[in-house]
Amino acid sequence: MNQQLQTMINNMPEKTGKSLEQWNQLLSQSGLEKHGEIMKLLKDEHDVSHGFANTISILFREQLAGGPPAADDLVSEQYKNKAHFLPIYQNLVERILSWGSDITIAPKKTYVSLVRNKQFAIIKPSTMKRMDIGLNLKGEGFTSRLETDKVFGGMCSHRVQVVDKSDIDDQLLGWIKQAYERS
Repeated sequence: MNQQLQTMINNMPEKTGKSLEQWNQLLSQSGLEKHGEIMKLLKDEHDVSHGFANTISILFREQLAGGPPAADDLVSEQYKNKAHFLPIYQNLVERILSWGSDITIAPKKTYVSLVRNKQFAIIKPSTMKRMDIGLNLKGEGFTSRLETDKVFGGMCSHRVQVVDKSDIDDQLLGWIKQAYERS
């Protein structure tokens, strides 16, 4: 279990009023199994923040399935033929996680979503030669580097292309942090 997830679990009683075990018991009694339904219940009826509701739902559904679907497997699959980008991804995520314990790293089939109260960024190894960082920075202007999103289908307002580790610089980290702080 990664340190960020363990911190969320440890903080759960204070931040949500119940431990993970108590949430799992409540959800077992609810009969709900779909992520969206569980999220709605936790947020609407129990006033749980998005980040904690997402974590509780994922962990509960993993328990129902007999164990965690390996998030690491999703990331490994994304970088299977683009392994040269994996150290860049790992370094970037490590730096972003240092900003706060309220960040959820949510691997999907083709990208990784970064969530605070809402999704603030996406990391995707798009091609053999390029990673794309999607950012939610509505209202910000565009530059030759901070482009309009043409990759993430409306899930982000902006995109930054990364071709090697030198692209993970203070400017990019500043944009990601700005998106994080707005979420």
